[in-house]
Amino acid sequence: MNGTGDRRTRERLSLLVLALAQLVIALDYNIVYVALPDMGKDLGFAARDLQWVVSAYVVATGGLLLLGGRTADLLGRRRTFSAAALIYAGSSLVGALSESAGVLVAVRAVQGIGGALLFPATLSLINTVYAEGPARNRALAVWGAAGAGGLCFGSLLGGVLVEAFGWPSVFLVNVPLAAALAWAGWTLFPADGPPRGARRLDVTGALTATGGVTLLVLLLVQAPQAGWSSPSALLLAVLSALLLTLFAVVEARSRDPLVPARLFRHRRLLAAMTTTALYSATFGSLPYFLTLYFQTVRGYGAFGTGLAFLVPAVVTAIGTKAGERAVAVVGVRRMLASGMALGAAGATALGLALGPDGPYALLLPGVLLLSLGQGAAWTGMWIAAGSGVPAGDQGVASGLASTTLQVGGAVGLALLVALAGGSGQETSGDALLTGIRTAVFAVAAGLGCGALLMAAVRRTVTVP
Repeated sequence: MNGTGDRRTRERLSLLVLALAQLVIALDYNIVYVALPDMGKDLGFAARDLQWVVSAYVVATGGLLLLGGRTADLLGRRRTFSAAALIYAGSSLVGALSESAGVLVAVRAVQGIGGALLFPATLSLINTVYAEGPARNRALAVWGAAGAGGLCFGSLLGGVLVEAFGWPSVFLVNVPLAAALAWAGWTLFPADGPPRGARRLDVTGALTATGGVTLLVLLLVQAPQAGWSSPSALLLAVLSALLLTLFAVVEARSRDPLVPARLFRHRRLLAAMTTTALYSATFGSLPYFLTLYFQTVRGYGAFGTGLAFLVPAVVTAIGTKAGERAVAVVGVRRMLASGMALGAAGATALGLALGPDGPYALLLPGVLLLSLGQGAAWTGMWIAAGSGVPAGDQGVASGLASTTLQVGGAVGLALLVALAGGSGQETSGDALLTGIRTAVFAVAAGLGCGALLMAAVRRTVTVP
């Protein structure tokens, strides 16, 4: 009895650590948004270069997720988790002490490396510590609530910290959290076996995949400003295509590939990868446009903008739990379709409510529906990504799904910004509001198509 009780207590504490890790990842991505103006002034960023505080993180994370997932499989999930948390702690401390724009951008890239290791390690730990079914679904719901809530709470926390202590505080807050995670993970998680050996790491595949995906994400981040036909964009596109083609050739011939070919025959995983890309392109792109709306159109300060994201944070967290319960009743596929349909309805209502003035309450119907659907879909897509995948492949499966999450977000934001007429910090007035509305309605259309697609895959893809 004591043994069973101790095991359950350890599992609960482990889940708390895994949820906090996801919270740190989400906060680290989102907390810097409201601090960008102050960073730009203090460190002398050129106006067009300030985006790299965000983009450096996105590029490094997106490019290295596959390698991070395979590292967790081969070197050990506990080792990878603790090492990644220490990378976060160290780079965050350096970021807080930065005195130049170049150092800060480099710090964000290192944090992105930490994220590329930590995210798949965390997800694969959940998918191996907790048995597939209700126990894993509950764990994913808690983990999802922490992540989805962190994306929204990051804006609120960032606003409070910047106004009270200045922009370095958005980095300092990570230091004790990440250090504590490294210690707790090493203490609580199951011990790793001996490393499966460097000989089993497909070095050529790792280099070509990392290079190809990194250049692809860099292209998607840079091309909207530089122009899709600019020499730099064309060069990035050609190099990325060459490296990814070489990666495919290497994987087909490798005895121990970075991404085993059997995973591409796993229909649930492929469906989950498609869903994560769509999720990030739609739900994940909205904070950019809503931040523009609150700060530039409505004139909110850093704290006011953060406060405006409080309701979405709470409702999104509720949605992750509702999604877990809905899975037990209707299954993952129907729940995902319903979450996207709720998101489409919410985005439509939100787009109609956006205006140059008026109370925040006018936005609430759309915000509530959108956030509820976002939380439910977040839980469902990760349940689908881990279902039926062998324990030894959980890391790379998590890396695949999270890579499509990053690439989908970069593609979606680039397309939405272009569709919105290049809406950005330099745009103002009616043109900006019209662009934001256009982007929100496009998100609604994308989610509506996703809901219809998910409802139509019943006979072609078996999703539990």
